[in-house]
Amino acid sequence: MSDRQPIRRALVSVYDKSGLERLARALHEAGVEVVSTGSTAAALGGHGLAVTPVEAVTGTPELLDGRVKTLHPAIHAGLLADRRRPDHLDQLEAAGIELFDLVVCNLYPFEAAAADPAADEDRVVELIDVGGPAMVRAAAKNFASVAVACDPADYEVVAAALAAGGTTLEERRALAAKAFARTAAYDARVAAWFDRGNPFPATLPLAGRLARRLRYGENPHQAAALYATGSGGLAGAVQLAGKELSYNNLLDADAALSLVAEFAGRPFAVIVKHTNPCGAAPAETLEAAYAAALEGDPVSAFGGVVGLSRPLDEATARRIAEVFTEVVVAPGFEAAAREVLERKRSLRLVEVALPRPGPRLGVRSVAGGLLVQEADVAADDPAGWTVVSGQQPDGATVDDLALAWTVAKHVKSNAIVLAAGGRIVGVGPGQTSRVDAVRIAVAKAGGRAAGAAAASDAFFPFPDGVEELAAAGVRALAQPGGSVRDAEVTAAAERLGMTMLHTGRRHFRH
Repeated sequence: MSDRQPIRRALVSVYDKSGLERLARALHEAGVEVVSTGSTAAALGGHGLAVTPVEAVTGTPELLDGRVKTLHPAIHAGLLADRRRPDHLDQLEAAGIELFDLVVCNLYPFEAAAADPAADEDRVVELIDVGGPAMVRAAAKNFASVAVACDPADYEVVAAALAAGGTTLEERRALAAKAFARTAAYDARVAAWFDRGNPFPATLPLAGRLARRLRYGENPHQAAALYATGSGGLAGAVQLAGKELSYNNLLDADAALSLVAEFAGRPFAVIVKHTNPCGAAPAETLEAAYAAALEGDPVSAFGGVVGLSRPLDEATARRIAEVFTEVVVAPGFEAAAREVLERKRSLRLVEVALPRPGPRLGVRSVAGGLLVQEADVAADDPAGWTVVSGQQPDGATVDDLALAWTVAKHVKSNAIVLAAGGRIVGVGPGQTSRVDAVRIAVAKAGGRAAGAAAASDAFFPFPDGVEELAAAGVRALAQPGGSVRDAEVTAAAERLGMTMLHTGRRHFRH
């Protein structure tokens, strides 16, 4: 005996009507009785499928401009009856209610409406689906007997099952899992919208949809996947060429993208290695910006990820092609540039819009919980910095200080960044002591440290870091201030002839 549950009667009510023609044909060929609602019934009829209007089943017309269509015992009892229980079947028979074997339902596009800044509140509220999730959840709960398709991508599964004589328990269980995941994500977005003025609600609803499984995580023995939490960003990016993106590629691309977004108003390039910028520069052209970024640390650039603030042009592409690069992430790629880089079969070309500025939450997992904080996206204005030693810096020095300071915000702590001539010349990332970060940045810069400007993501706890910078020839320094030894550090800078500014803001990046 087949373990397939025949599909004799289906309830179809969808907002997204893509794929309906294929579904209608499969239902018709299988001789399925179809009950449908409003515009869905009209669409199915247009595809040649005879349907029974839902009001013919409920005995009640649609009410409240369609807010109430399927919320009726004649619908939900037919979905929820446990066919293993004779008393359930007896109750249906006494009430004249027929069973459903399949529900096809996708939900009102609340997420798109909520993400539209031009949508008014009444419009967004109207797109909070009530009847759809109720049907989907009812069918999914009763997966022992009822199949549910909540996504047009599921129609092929339904069509194959119809051709095979019905759905298997395994198929219905998988569809139910997807259905509950969909309604959970939907409700999470609704809850977040209602509580959007509160960054830290009593319950934090998080939802993501599987964008793709990755080959592995940070290491080959770790499984990994990418989940999308919205329609943009790397989860929604278009990969134009190259091998599959890895977990580490995505982390580095995200690091590049977040820094590039700080310079969206002009040509800018950054090269990232292990989530740390190793070279970065703005310039008059994208080609010049990339060349300057590469000069920052050409050794570390090997196997790096390149982030660009402008669509990639052919001249810049030819320069990138000279260096082994894992990923190029940019808001666009000219055809000639693609032709140049597509010859590098392993090089991944990723097209993605630059992130829009604005408040958002950063979420990280810890044992037994989640750490949540506002993202560090606030802009820093050098005009508000305080000169605490030396002379007021000239315009070119301020520009180098601002560049070093902005890049330091994207470097793992403890972080020291040196800039000279409008480009990064040395980065000391992720050290357990600040003076060691200084030494690494100075070593990377070499002779370019003479006359450079430096930035420190947090205060100097001792004068030693300032003394090391001065010994290398660094002439200006931006740091938050706030140490109990600020007076000692400032005195050292004054004694060594270094201009030092306090920014008043720390940029730790753990």
